[in-house]
Amino acid sequence: MKALSIRQPWAFLIVYCGKDVENRSWHTKHRGRFLVHAAKGMTKDEYAFAYRYAVERGVAYMPRFEELNRGGIIGSVELVDSVDTSDSPWYMGQKAFVLRDPQPLPFVPLKGRLQFFEVPADLLTSYRRATD
Repeated sequence: MKALSIRQPWAFLIVYCGKDVENRSWHTKHRGRFLVHAAKGMTKDEYAFAYRYAVERGVAYMPRFEELNRGGIIGSVELVDSVDTSDSPWYMGQKAFVLRDPQPLPFVPLKGRLQFFEVPADLLTSYRRATD
């Protein structure tokens, strides 16, 4: 299955708080469900900006900086379009991936990569066994 690394707390906001677009500088032809990988990197300034941005959009709760899972899979979401503009209150980029139906998953540590990347099938299989 494909995955995409997204910096925290944006990854959390997609999976748990209704962030319905992922802002990017590039388009993708990928459509369908992908795993949301919470990137390892996150500065306190990035967190503070995202926190203020989320509160302005009505998000009532977001974990503290040190509580956010990083460096692994936290959920999945369906990518339905790649657009140049959007009316979403979360849109602030050059382009955006339109997202729907987020599904939280228990945290699975995994090294991220640039762009969409394939998650090894054996990792997903052993993960499913451990969570059943």
